[in-house]
Amino acid sequence: MSPVIGTVGEAVALVRDGAAVWVGGSGAGHGVPQAFIDELAARFEQAGRPRDLTTVRVVGIGDFADTGFSQLALPGLARRTIGSNIGNEPRLGALVRQGALEAYSLPQGVLSALCRDMAAGRPGHITHVGLGTYVDPRQTGGRQNERTTEDIVEVVELGGREWLFYHALPIDVAVIRATTADEDGNLTFEHEPILGDSLALAMAAHNAGGTVIAQVERLAARRTLRPRDVRIPGALVDFVYADPVQRQTYLTAHSPYYAGELRAPAASPAATPLDIRKVIARRSFMEFRPGDICNLGFGISQQIGSIAAEEGVADALTLTVEQGIFGGVPAFGGDGGAGRDYQARLEQPSMFDFYDGGGLDIASLSFAQVDRFGNVNVHAFDERPRGPGGFINISTRTKRLCFVGAFTAGGLRVSFEDGSLRILQEGRERKFVDAVTEISFNGELAPGKGQSVRYITERAVFELMPEGLRLIEVAPGIDVERDVLAHMDIKPAVSDTLTMMDFRLFAPGPMGLAAAFAATGRPA
Repeated sequence: MSPVIGTVGEAVALVRDGAAVWVGGSGAGHGVPQAFIDELAARFEQAGRPRDLTTVRVVGIGDFADTGFSQLALPGLARRTIGSNIGNEPRLGALVRQGALEAYSLPQGVLSALCRDMAAGRPGHITHVGLGTYVDPRQTGGRQNERTTEDIVEVVELGGREWLFYHALPIDVAVIRATTADEDGNLTFEHEPILGDSLALAMAAHNAGGTVIAQVERLAARRTLRPRDVRIPGALVDFVYADPVQRQTYLTAHSPYYAGELRAPAASPAATPLDIRKVIARRSFMEFRPGDICNLGFGISQQIGSIAAEEGVADALTLTVEQGIFGGVPAFGGDGGAGRDYQARLEQPSMFDFYDGGGLDIASLSFAQVDRFGNVNVHAFDERPRGPGGFINISTRTKRLCFVGAFTAGGLRVSFEDGSLRILQEGRERKFVDAVTEISFNGELAPGKGQSVRYITERAVFELMPEGLRLIEVAPGIDVERDVLAHMDIKPAVSDTLTMMDFRLFAPGPMGLAAAFAATGRPA
């Protein structure tokens, strides 16, 4: 039976009060059915319906301002919201903070895998991901405010080991996005920057007796799409509407490079300016080795791709993006989540299978707080509700981890002089604390998993030992007592072989790492 082809208004009219609505896509507009979000918000403001929804997205959807799930921050529209990161949906986050609705924050890869488990009719997702972190029910269970009381995560024992069991969730409506739909509802993704969870979501909703709605850029006659290009068969799709002006991301209308239609022409990389973020990213990059399969987190670590290009060694690494981009050059900033010149574009659940199984050699991820046990908090560092995105999945089994960030926060100013670092103004907030607010990465469990962990700042580098942190490097121009230990709530061990950070980190221009990278297997 062919789907109904209609308008976005007719699509939103299919959503009933109390429904569980899953919206596909990622971050800043990647694969997001934005027209549906626009119409849902407008209809509720006009008519007060549909209301009391459960809204779910695997990845936070928003531009850190008013677009995306921030538009759904309308009292009464939702009674519960579930996702991996509400930080880029600040208006919705404000409602959660006020206790206006229930809210859960779960790891991105868990929600992605849960889509597939629900499609298969399983009772939930069993995984090691999240043990010992804030989503462990012995901590918060992912609950984001006092109004949220139901347990949707539990500890189970199988084969003599502890696991976390994330419960299957209701799914009445799945709203996904593709590029083209034919009259039978077959969907192709030729202009999309990611595949995301679209297939798993469509299967989960269909198998649960729900409704599958697809936003597309264009329509085609039946039997005109090549079968090998169809990613979602029309038998799974109930309703299709066209949005001819849908954008790849909120920033980018269409890039043939993000879509994998073309490879970008070779060009000399533009050197990024020398600042504190570049210094930290450079030092993190010095932990990378030729042939590594890598993940670069949001923020400072996104610069590592351009640094590798500046140094002429980008082809020696395989960079990946959790949304499914394998190889090539990850996009950064507002387009982060996309990529160009990639080897393959995977579905998101498959990418997280690879991560959860320990496939990554190294990852560089941000930190907001680090404590005396090496625990990291990346998601709960001010009063705004946030979330970890894919951080927990990525950090759980990766062999070598670099957690990167400025040493202090709030007003830190530095200068670089003749290959050394000078602190002009210290930050007001300490980031190395006795106990993190919430645990995103459990440092106490890392040694038992054989993980090598570094904490990298602009002035000091620490390594994780079974007994806690040890200071192993300081920047030229930095006094250990005055500039490092005096600004920590904890007292790390200091290595007997404490060394100086490479002076080239603090100088403009390329560091000249290509020859050493090739000769020794790592930058030096």
